[in-house]
Amino acid sequence: MFTKPVWNKLLKQQSLPKASQKNEMLPYKVLYFLFSVKIALFTCCGPEKRQSDFEVIGGAYTISQIASLPPQVNESSGLLVAERGKSFWSHNDGGSKPELYEIDYKGNLLRTLPLPLLRNRDWEDLAGDRDGNIYIGDFGNNGNSRRNLKIYKLHPSRPDRADSITFRYADQTEFPPRGKERNFDCEAFFWHADSLYLFSKNRGRKNVKMYVLPARPGDYTAQVRGEIFLKSMVTAADINPEHTLFAVLTYGKVLLFRLTDNTNPLKDPYLCIKVYRNQAEAIAFINETDFVITNEQGRMFLVEKKK
Repeated sequence: MFTKPVWNKLLKQQSLPKASQKNEMLPYKVLYFLFSVKIALFTCCGPEKRQSDFEVIGGAYTISQIASLPPQVNESSGLLVAERGKSFWSHNDGGSKPELYEIDYKGNLLRTLPLPLLRNRDWEDLAGDRDGNIYIGDFGNNGNSRRNLKIYKLHPSRPDRADSITFRYADQTEFPPRGKERNFDCEAFFWHADSLYLFSKNRGRKNVKMYVLPARPGDYTAQVRGEIFLKSMVTAADINPEHTLFAVLTYGKVLLFRLTDNTNPLKDPYLCIKVYRNQAEAIAFINETDFVITNEQGRMFLVEKKK
């Protein structure tokens, strides 16, 4: 949500006199307050239900905070269940160290995995395949002007050997486009059937586009596979272990889709769940129905379907 120049400005304020810090922080506090109010007012009975046919079932899921993240993960922007299923991988937002952090369900840091050969220009999400490979989406594109979009592929047992998937969007011809055509920012993806499914954040006309890429090293043109109206900005996505259901996280909501058609997975909207938990930007399924989300305020939540 907040760009790196904003964060850098805030960091510089640590050396200012206290009175100056207070004055300089005021615009940020107002901005964050308005952002929080907007998220709190989001409802599942709005445009998504009318135009995209999501079900709204009150009380279908419970949401509870299960942990606080360790200080090393101070801006969690991606989340992936580790191979043994008892922990998660996460990373910080763009401009941070090129590292992955393994954390358990209590928020304990189990290990730090440095990736010195990579660069965290704007890491936004994690995905994983059935062979235990991790995909790191370095495709944050707030200004819609990047021409070096990239996804890293690696196995945690061989962190010094990473492959790259570079790509461009088939329907982007201007860098940046004008006004409402700026819908080429991505913060969400998952792996399915040897392909990577990417979701635009929805900065333009409120239509989220889904792109598909091969999940193997190379240089590709990402093709549009589907499109759906979503009023909220998309910040993460994940698919359940059986690949029958996938989730799209937005500011204030989780939108579930049944995976019934590989040609257009967006064609079967299922359920809208309100999950106002500040600036939530990462999600990971832990079983067929339940998932964990983390926010950039350092908290971890379990979203669990009622029996």
